[in-house]
Formats: sequence, structure tokens, C-alpha cells
Amino acid sequence: MFYNTSRFKQRAVLFPVLCCSLLSLSVLLPVTVYAEPSAAPEKLTLQTVIERVQLQHPSLKVFQFRQQALDGEAQTQALAPGFELGFELENVAGTGEFQGVDSAEMTVSLSSVIELGDKLDARSGIVTKKRALLDAEQKIAGLGILAEATRRYIDVLAAQSRLQLADDALALAEETLTVVELRAQTGLTPDAEVKRAQAAVFNNQLVAETQLHQLEYAKLALSMMWGESQVNYASLEGSLFEFTDDVALTPLFEKVKYSPAIEAYLTQAQLKQAELRFAQSQSSTDVSWSVGVKQMQQTNDTALSAGFSVPLFSGDRNTGAVIAAQAAKDEVLINRDIALRELYAQLYRAYASRKQAIMTVNRLQTRIIPTLTLALEDTQVAYEQGLYSYLDYLTAREELLFSRRAMIDAAASALRFGVDIEQLIAEPLPASQHSFFRDFQGF
Repeated sequence: MFYNTSRFKQRAVLFPVLCCSLLSLSVLLPVTVYAEPSAAPEKLTLQTVIERVQLQHPSLKVFQFRQQALDGEAQTQALAPGFELGFELENVAGTGEFQGVDSAEMTVSLSSVIELGDKLDARSGIVTKKRALLDAEQKIAGLGILAEATRRYIDVLAAQSRLQLADDALALAEETLTVVELRAQTGLTPDAEVKRAQAAVFNNQLVAETQLHQLEYAKLALSMMWGESQVNYASLEGSLFEFTDDVALTPLFEKVKYSPAIEAYLTQAQLKQAELRFAQSQSSTDVSWSVGVKQMQQTNDTALSAGFSVPLFSGDRNTGAVIAAQAAKDEVLINRDIALRELYAQLYRAYASRKQAIMTVNRLQTRIIPTLTLALEDTQVAYEQGLYSYLDYLTAREELLFSRRAMIDAAASALRFGVDIEQLIAEPLPASQHSFFRDFQGF
């Protein structure tokens, strides 16, 4: 379904006035937010988006069940060795005097194990470190989900701006068609140029429709972050063209060392240390004991029985488990160093890309787009006077629209790279309106 061109023809204004309005739209930065006339009246802010995601994203609900599983494991690991009730019957169903049960001996015993080497504390320590690791993983997962929600929020803002630009391009194409038709009526322009101008209008209608569909998809993708398959909001509040002040790279590198991703490796190393302690505790020999009462049927006498057993060479047999646990711990520390180097590279790439994107926006905003807007106005006047061809007129128009489109893309990229930096350092950038940390309440 194409846009109805009659709503644009109602804008009966002169072309220079339109160019001035384009200049004010592109230079003064705020972008008009598009709202579908039949959509829900609600306008979402980033704060509302973050709150919905924190409450309703299914991935964040998994951790409560993992926590319950650890509660059960902690309860199990805190148990001391249990008791065993034994019954033993001897001298039954034999030959000679041991026929029948007249010479039977029956023993009822109670047995258990005495753990040595603080095995109970070692087991409980593993569960404690698993809890700490789960908390770290939950924070990492939460930050990743909120960062993705913020990126989709930025995608919707960019889609709104692109739709606004498509509307402006369509209006500009219709104004061009009007100018070409006036020249054709006076015989100054061939009919072929009128047809080309009409085709340009049709093409911009198609572009506007495409941008509308892309906006609808971006809004749905954002709604899916809190588990809704339908869009229940009209538009988003926010601007693509508000950036934080530039920050130095060195402090960001320092903050990466204490990010949740790196802290998770330290927590995992502590878990491996707890597992190493448990493996070492297994080298300590446990003592099995038993006490009981023996009934001798032949003499009708009773007596107490007691005993204990100790496995031999437990320490030697457990050496392999200790070596494996130590190696697992050392591997985690090496993986931490590898991850830290990778995070450094990711941070530098995001930092440099963000800086370049902001510079591109500023250059387009302050120099290129104002110049192209004035050039388009001059080209239109020259075309009306017969000094420039239709191709010159069309080229000037497309150059302006291309620059505005490039400014939208660069602004969206700058904001996305800012989100990447915040996710890496787990802190908001100064005065960032698109920081999910502003409304982050923890998990």
C-alpha cells in the first residue's frame, strides 16, 4: 500500500521554504517522532523499557530455579554421614549340630562413618562458591539482556528517523514534480523529464512504505524483549543525536578489569579452589565403625560387638584427583587473562568506532548538510531559469538526502557503540540518555 500523495500536495509551500525546513530538521538535531495514527497512545521511554525487561524477560527467570537447585544441593551437602542398621544371622541351616536354628547367632548392629579432613566444610564450601558464581552469571546475563534491549530501543529510534526522512524525501520529490510540470507546460522541459519526476515520486512512495514496515518490525523486536508478540505502544521518546562527552580510553581499560565478566572468572577460580580443597580432603582416611548386640541361641546368652575399619593408602589413591583439581583451577586463571585481552580489544574497537561515528555526525550536521541544503536551493533556482539540467537538480537533491541518511546511520552506530562500552565496563558513560544503568535495579 503506497502513501497517499494528496496529503503531501496539501503542503502548498515554495521550494526554498521546504529547503529551509529541511535545514532546520537536520541541523538543529531533534528528530520528529513518528506515531501511527491507529497505534496505542503510549510513548515508551528507555526507563520503561528497562523496567519491563527486568520483570518479564524469560531468561532472567531461569536463575531463580537454578538458585533453588543450589538450595537443595546445599541441604544435601550439609548432611553428615548417615547411620546404618544391620542384621546378621549365622550358624543356620548347616549340618550336624548346626542344623535348624538351635545354634544360630544373631547380631543387630548400628554403623556409620567418621569423616576426617573437614570433608563436610569442603562440600559446603563448593556450594557457597557455586552460589557466588551463579550471582556473577546472573549479572552478566542481565547486563547482556538489558544491553540488547537498549540496542533495540536505538533501532526503533533510528527507524522512526528514517521514516521521517522518507516522508521528507517524498515531499521533496513531489515538489520537484511540480516544478518540472510547470516548466513542461511552458515548453522548457520535455515530457520525458516529467515522467522521470513522476517515477521518482513513485519510488519514494515505495521507500516510505518500506521504512514503515521496518519500523513496525523494529518495534515488534523490542516488544519481544519483554515477551509480547504484539506492539502495544505508539512510539519511543528520545533522540538519536544526543551523545555523552568524550571520555579517555585509559580509565575505561582499568574499569574492564573489574567488570562482571572478569569477576566471574575470579569467582570460578574460587570455586575451583573449593573443589581442590574437597579433593585434598578425600586424602584423609575416614573411619567406619559399628556397634551391636549378638544373641547366641544355643546358650541363650547375649554379648556386645564393636568394630571399625580404615581404608589403606587413601592419600596415594587420591593423588590423581588432586592434580586434576589443581589443573582446573590454573586453567581458569589462564582463561581469565585471555578473556581480559579480548575485552581490551573489544573495548578499543567500540571506543574508536564510537568516536568516529560521533565525528561523522558532527561533520554532517555542521558542515555538509547545511552546505548541501543551500546548494539544492541554488540548483532549484538555476533549474527554473534553465541554467541547470534536470540531472543536476536530481543529483543535488539525492546528495542532501544521502547525507541526512548517513547522519542517522552514524548517530545510531554511535549510540550502539556506547552501549557496547557500558556493557564491557559495567558502568554508565557520563550523562548518557541511552544508558540502561540509569534505571538498573539489579537482579
